[in-house]
Amino acid sequence: MRLGNTRLWLENETFRPDEIAIRFHHRLVFIHPFANGNGRHARLMADVLAQRQRRLVFTWGGANIARAGDFRRNYIEALQAADKNDIGLLLEFARS
Repeated sequence: MRLGNTRLWLENETFRPDEIAIRFHHRLVFIHPFANGNGRHARLMADVLAQRQRRLVFTWGGANIARAGDFRRNYIEALQAADKNDIGLLLEFARS
């Protein structure tokens, strides 16, 4: 169901292309299918979806999230905001 929503959003153009990719990213992180690497996987998949929509890949804060404390903290805060249905911070972070 979670991934089916993404297909519905794409088919009906429910959100702008960037927002669809970021909502997809958030859903993948939420599902948490792996013990490690869920964020990397979700970011990669969001980038692939963006490219398929003829958009540029995301910059994801412009730093190595695994190493940069402030960037990682901002990413986690943006994910937590998205958990509360505020996707804006994650959209902003993805293109920063």
